[in-house]
Amino acid sequence: MTEIVVPTLGESVSTATVAKWMKKAGDAVAADEPLVELETDKVTVEVNAPAAGVLEAIAADEGAEVEPGAVLGTISAGEGKVSPKATEKPGTEKPPAPPASGATAGTPAGSAPAAPKVEEPRRETGPVARPGGAPAPLPAATKMMAENNLSAGQIGQGTAKDGRISKGDVLSYLSRPAPEAPKPAAKAPRALEGGEERVKMTRLRKTIANRLKEAQNTAAMLTTFNEVDMGAVMALRSEYKDVFEKKQGVKLGFMSFFVKACIAALKEFPAVNAEIDGDDLVYKNFVHMGIAVGGPSGLVVPVVKHADQMSFAQIEKAINGFGKKARDGQLKLDELSGGSFTITNGGIYGSMMSTPILNPPQSGILGMHAIKERAMVVGGKVEIRPMMYLALSYDHRIVDGKEAVSFLVRVKESIEDPRRLMLDI
Repeated sequence: MTEIVVPTLGESVSTATVAKWMKKAGDAVAADEPLVELETDKVTVEVNAPAAGVLEAIAADEGAEVEPGAVLGTISAGEGKVSPKATEKPGTEKPPAPPASGATAGTPAGSAPAAPKVEEPRRETGPVARPGGAPAPLPAATKMMAENNLSAGQIGQGTAKDGRISKGDVLSYLSRPAPEAPKPAAKAPRALEGGEERVKMTRLRKTIANRLKEAQNTAAMLTTFNEVDMGAVMALRSEYKDVFEKKQGVKLGFMSFFVKACIAALKEFPAVNAEIDGDDLVYKNFVHMGIAVGGPSGLVVPVVKHADQMSFAQIEKAINGFGKKARDGQLKLDELSGGSFTITNGGIYGSMMSTPILNPPQSGILGMHAIKERAMVVGGKVEIRPMMYLALSYDHRIVDGKEAVSFLVRVKESIEDPRRLMLDI
């Protein structure tokens, strides 16, 4: 028998929700075939079959919350046929399991001893049951329950294999608000009117909401604005886009210019690339650039690791790859973690101006917007120029206003004269 277990979920992700089983108990499965989808705070993860055989049992139903290492189900060895239960005829013996009871293979199917032997392999065997028939908690959970004077009945159904209570279940119970200090009764959901429908928030959407609110509640967040003339970049891109694509195999976009411009500014103003950890400031000698992209389940921020060591072509390829994965729902957890600064482009949706919210624990995020032709004074003359508004939101606890404004001016200067990026000045 092979167990199907929850894989390691990645940095800062400790639990997942069983979203959907693609097979039913008794179905044949092939090795590495997708069996179940787990929904985490960041992405949906597929768990594949560790071996071929028959899905014997499902230990965690859809909607259950599970931890890394928890058993989701079991696969029995076989030739890929349906579960033995599906082909078993009443009154016949099951194939003998490892004999725990001493029954002989020659016992007639209709004899009196045969009936209890047919029922014996059922999954009531396993962990020692606690009063009421429920399986005993895991050892670590038992110890923690004793230390906190808790009973299994208080915690209820566990999330480990066979419904056993895990240490995580105890910790979850202990983290709940104390019942003796109840909050005002929650308002009942209002009745829906004609044409309305109620849809449960996904785990990803709830996480986005919580993290954005955390940023507002925790950081001393301010936003500074500037505008940039996109004419030089647009001319450079128009001149070299064909030869660039032919040689590099990827289109030359505006985002790589902004990534490069931000990297240059972050080197000059490292506080914008730092974070607060307790009473310490953590400065980073690298740039892991987060690029906000829209996916089917909401906004996600894949991270271009060590973007400061990459060329224009490498940055464009990385961004294009993340965009495709986001649309297909194929982003991995390690691709969504570890960012030190973020760029978001509301301009692709037509936004003229916005105040982007920080992506904790980062201290800065740059907002790009739509390019619009406007009348500008250039050299004492009024000209029509392609202009974009830029917004930098920053954590004032670590970044001073002078640093934030100077950072955004440096980005503006690099975009308006992209030769600075080529010469690293």
